[in-house]
Amino acid sequence: DRTTCVLFGDGAGAVALRATDLERDSLIGFELRSDGTGSKYLGLNGSCSSVSLGGERQCGAGAFSPVSMNGKEVFRFATSRVPQVLGELLERHDVSVEDIDWLLLHQANRRIMDSAAKRLKLPKEKIICNLDEYGNTSAASIPLALDEAIRDGRVKEGDLVACAGFGAGLSWGGMLLRL
Repeated sequence: DRTTCVLFGDGAGAVALRATDLERDSLIGFELRSDGTGSKYLGLNGSCSSVSLGGERQCGAGAFSPVSMNGKEVFRFATSRVPQVLGELLERHDVSVEDIDWLLLHQANRRIMDSAAKRLKLPKEKIICNLDEYGNTSAASIPLALDEAIRDGRVKEGDLVACAGFGAGLSWGGMLLRL
């Protein structure tokens, strides 16, 4: 679909976690949310046929339509839900906005990132952004940007990173991470 394919970059990312003997928590907290009524704004429609054994559903090749997106509604959703979920995390874990060293958001749109920072009262300089380099790499955007910021020395051990992502469905989530 030419209306959405030009928005996406190409990338893959993962974060490997391991147990440590740190006297402090590294993963301070996280929240995951979903609202399926928003699938009309960003989603992938498809049709599936039932399989006779076990009653499971199976989708065949060509069963899905291209990604559909209403950019205006996704923008409205992201600029309200991302700061909201991060604000709830900060409150729940007794962390102040001033404690945040870096804001790492899904790299979908610079205006969304700037709006979230503004609503949280964080300076734009605290936003980790690599959107101009890679584009929107979907689910890979946060791990890629985190890796890059660690490798180039911006994010250091002990820094508090507030992360949030959003996507199809509509789904969203946030995480407070002390590196």
